[in-house]
Amino acid sequence: MMNLLDITTATVDWSRAQFALTAIYHWLFVPLTLGLAVIMGIAETCYYRTRKTFWKDTARFWQRLFGINFAMGVATGIILEFEFGTNWSNYSWFVGDIFGTPLAIEGIFAFFMEATFVAVMFFGWKKVSPGFHLASTWLTGLGATLSAWWILVANAWMQDPIGSVFNPDTMRFEMSSFSKIALSPFAVDKFFHTVTSSWVIGAVFCVAVCGWYLLRHREEKLAKESMKIAAIVGLASSVLTVVIGDNSAVMVSQVQPMKLAAMEALYNGGNDQPLTFTAAVNPFKQPDYVNERETSMKIGIPHGLSLLATRSISGYVPGINDLLNGYRLPDGSREPSVRQKMAMGRKAIVALAQYRSGKKDAVTKKTVMDNIKYFGYGYVRNPHQVVPFIPVNFWAFRVMVGVGLLLILFFIVDLFMVYRRDISRYRWLSIVALIFLPLTYLASESGWLVAEFGRQPWTIQDMLPTWVAVSDIHSGSVALTFFIFLILFTTMLAVEICILCKQIKKGPDHTENETLNVNA
Repeated sequence: MMNLLDITTATVDWSRAQFALTAIYHWLFVPLTLGLAVIMGIAETCYYRTRKTFWKDTARFWQRLFGINFAMGVATGIILEFEFGTNWSNYSWFVGDIFGTPLAIEGIFAFFMEATFVAVMFFGWKKVSPGFHLASTWLTGLGATLSAWWILVANAWMQDPIGSVFNPDTMRFEMSSFSKIALSPFAVDKFFHTVTSSWVIGAVFCVAVCGWYLLRHREEKLAKESMKIAAIVGLASSVLTVVIGDNSAVMVSQVQPMKLAAMEALYNGGNDQPLTFTAAVNPFKQPDYVNERETSMKIGIPHGLSLLATRSISGYVPGINDLLNGYRLPDGSREPSVRQKMAMGRKAIVALAQYRSGKKDAVTKKTVMDNIKYFGYGYVRNPHQVVPFIPVNFWAFRVMVGVGLLLILFFIVDLFMVYRRDISRYRWLSIVALIFLPLTYLASESGWLVAEFGRQPWTIQDMLPTWVAVSDIHSGSVALTFFIFLILFTTMLAVEICILCKQIKKGPDHTENETLNVNA
């Protein structure tokens, strides 16, 4: 089996930190790409229908900002994928047959689709028909969205590894059903939740840019018309994000109950559980959930968590201690304790080592397959290792939900004002839009913190902990590249912000004629 003796804690920690750094920076670029794709597509659709050059100028302006952000997202995304091979080689070897498939499809199909149509979108205004150009703009956004689909399929499989089977002869997990992996409920839900939240960021960014123009009394027509588009997109996508997020809670409760317990700081579960609004959870210290009662100063909605997780106001929701010690399921069966899972996992590891050494009899193989479900627990040294860091999950979840609900209110007000009032007279609304831009990014990053911190210590849920998945490399090498990437990504972000600000300050390029021939 995998030799863990030479892999230090420092190597695991630095590898996790480097991957988290890359993912966080990458996610600064991706949602804006997906969101601006919708804004620029609608603007060009307005141009196609009216043939007014105002809409052409508007579409080209948003496309220019899209292109700047798109290039940065591609650069960080490539580095992110390479890290699976450099820092997480055990992971790649163990499940590469499954995980590599959606990444390969993303690279071959979606990326080439983006690359083809983005060229037509930027350079084809005078070379192709308006209809073909419009199609290219929407297909560029579709390509970016399809890229997100396959990346999220891969991530969803790590959260809920279905459609796969372990082969003791190859010592690898292999794909048993491509359709189950590609269309798993977890993947579908994660995709729509991620994409709709990205549309929210695109809408907030658009409103913030428009608000800046209104504060400066510049490009007022572009600002008002674009704000109308962004307000509609933002409100619709905000509501959809909340609705889809509600469905996510049900799946998390079924597949990752420890994540849900950490999100709620729920130590001892039961029926009729309230949904916590806020509680006195120390943001810097893991609580003593074994000896401590439920957190003090806890304010919640009665029965809310039971309803959210089980769709029943009296439904049973296990807490952290229940998950550690084992509990009875609604169907009468009993969920094993973590110590029992650890014992079964070690049986699988020992039997697999025997099978690998040549004892390939039916009994040994059956022992492997009967216990392979808890294979990852065999590497757990202490049951409390499977409890994620509660403060990050608790507070990040509340930042995400809190900002999301405020955004719904913001877009309702913005939509009313932009259609019923002279928006340029209400400076406070433009200032609020500028404030909401960093808050929306904070909420987006918080969502990913919940998704990824919540499943710790697993790289693959219940199957492979981080200290088994990591590459056997010197921690100093990983630390060095961490700081290199930190400098590189920070520089890239600063450059992008600088270029975006210059382009926004410059404004759109205005064509001379106000109206074009419809048959042109």
